[in-house]
Amino acid sequence: MSRVALVTGGSRGIGAAIAIALKAAGYKVAANYAGNDEAAAKFTAETGIPTFKWSVADYDACKAGVAQVEAALGPVDVLVNNAGITRDAMFHKMTPAQWKEVIDTNLTGLFNMTHQVWTGMRDRKFGRVISISSINGQKGQAGQANYSAAKAGDLGFTKALAQEGARAGITVNAICPGYIATEMVKAIDEKVLNERIIPQIPVGRLGEPEEIARAVVFLAADEAGFITGSTLTANGGQFFV
Repeated sequence: MSRVALVTGGSRGIGAAIAIALKAAGYKVAANYAGNDEAAAKFTAETGIPTFKWSVADYDACKAGVAQVEAALGPVDVLVNNAGITRDAMFHKMTPAQWKEVIDTNLTGLFNMTHQVWTGMRDRKFGRVISISSINGQKGQAGQANYSAAKAGDLGFTKALAQEGARAGITVNAICPGYIATEMVKAIDEKVLNERIIPQIPVGRLGEPEEIARAVVFLAADEAGFITGSTLTANGGQFFV
């Protein structure tokens, strides 16, 4: 029987690449999304991967959404916490709403989602929780105090939960992408991208969503059971921990 994987923020960008790669690896995959119905419908039409709409910032919505996924596909074996938002502003201009929205989605969202599948994983003695953090959670970034704080928190969550899940056959890991060629990054002014961002990346290019997806497939595998509490950096050599 195929294992079931659920990818949050899974209908676009890195999440879409992850969902597609997991399906190609033989998983039964569900993709969560928060708002773009048109993009989700297009993704399902093109890939055959079902999409389910809810906000990871809402605990009760996560509970109902995961129940819906499990009714359709079966118990979730692999959870990929990929959903994330930005509300960038220099700190002296950052509003409480900008802070809260990012923390609620990018950090509390991990609790809200993982809490729904954790007991089942413990009972079945198998689970994979993989969270997509960020290079900016490792090194910080001006204008992103909210985002950097949340993404750094994701790493603490990963290390603590890995210790709880280890004897139950559950691994908990994080991936920290650098600049990846998604719609969001490609929307940056070309001059800024070519003169300020890419020169900071030793490999001399943006990463591809598929490169992050391959890392997820590796960590999700049954054979990756000895790897837990780890942070895998995928940033083209831009930052070393």
